[in-house]
Amino acid sequence: MTRYIGLDVHKRFVEYCVLDAAGKKLTRGQVPCVRSSLEVFATKILQPTDHVALEASTNTWSVVAILRPHVARIVVGNPLRTKAIAEAKIKTDKVDAEVLAQLLRCDYLPSVWQPDADTERLRRLTTQHATLMTERGRAKNRIQSRLARLLLTPPCQVLWTKTGLNWLQELPLPADERLGLDGDLRLLATIEQELKAVDKLTAVTAHRDVQAQLLMTLPGVNFVGAVGLLSALGDVTRFQDGDHAAAYLGLTPTTHQSGKRCFHGHITKAGSNQARWLLTQGVQHLAKHPGPLGVFFRRLAKRRNRNVAIVATARKLVTIAFLMLKHQEPYRYAKPELMRKKFRELHHTATGERLPAQRTNRPRSLADVYRQLGLPNVAVPAALPKGERAMLEKRKLTAWVDEIHDFDRQARSTKSNSKAKSVGRA
Repeated sequence: MTRYIGLDVHKRFVEYCVLDAAGKKLTRGQVPCVRSSLEVFATKILQPTDHVALEASTNTWSVVAILRPHVARIVVGNPLRTKAIAEAKIKTDKVDAEVLAQLLRCDYLPSVWQPDADTERLRRLTTQHATLMTERGRAKNRIQSRLARLLLTPPCQVLWTKTGLNWLQELPLPADERLGLDGDLRLLATIEQELKAVDKLTAVTAHRDVQAQLLMTLPGVNFVGAVGLLSALGDVTRFQDGDHAAAYLGLTPTTHQSGKRCFHGHITKAGSNQARWLLTQGVQHLAKHPGPLGVFFRRLAKRRNRNVAIVATARKLVTIAFLMLKHQEPYRYAKPELMRKKFRELHHTATGERLPAQRTNRPRSLADVYRQLGLPNVAVPAALPKGERAMLEKRKLTAWVDEIHDFDRQARSTKSNSKAKSVGRA
């Protein structure tokens, strides 16, 4: 017999309600929200044919991991959408558990995607990095605020260099101010140490993951951004297209339409905050990039403003990342030398070994660089779709694309022109 079970999960306990296929209440109860009690609940109460529903929360995925082997299906509901469907004036834990069971029985429960173990591990790593970055920013802001309050001006433009930190340590201050500043400096040093450890593990992960390496070929995306984007997207086959992937990360504008009026507002900001932050930080490096993404960013920044350009380019970056992961192809318009530098840094951070710069025997093209890095082949300009070639011609990028896809020919041409000019002057 198929049963439908709703779980209202809290920090200290779990309220459950069991319904049969007709919606009749069979039993209900409460179990402590600890691993040992949930394991007993899974073996004593649950059955292999049961369908279980619960809402997404802080400890949801730990509960799911315990119960999943013992039931036929587990559905994790979106709490915001569930509230909109079944909002009630009387709200108790017992009512919430029964509502979840009824919605699951009627197949009305709006569910969220359940990440696999590897994706969950990447998300924890990304969250740890984001938390440390936030704490580092707070420590730096406190130090800056203290200096502003004391009317002190640093001797260097960037305070967090060796010169600036030495100046802070030797700064004559009253005892109470000295105590506070030294505490923030020690905290900052500790955070920096923890960040190095997290970056090390992130680099090791990216060094072993071809998917992360594919995303690293995007301009403005290092190994931290690649792992963060990969953890946020998860399995890209669940998205219909790149627009759905961008919407999942909250990079699409809100829309209010009624009759003939349609208003587009700010982005929805759904999905991972960490992924959006990493994308917007990486996009800002595209202001001087000579490729299509850089041209798009500069054109939109000039026409609208820089913030609009950052968000729009981040959305375009996600759509391109979706296609790259779907087709297992690296970015077509990356700078060869930049790719070599980026992957040398990845190798050094992950292994502690420095690869040679390879000043001699330079690669002929971007495809050669990708081949040396062990990445899949990239489409050459002649094999590009007609619409993409037209875009490159419209943006006057064909010469630059030819250059990165035939590095040696371009270098020889430049050398020959220089030699011809010198002969002409002679």
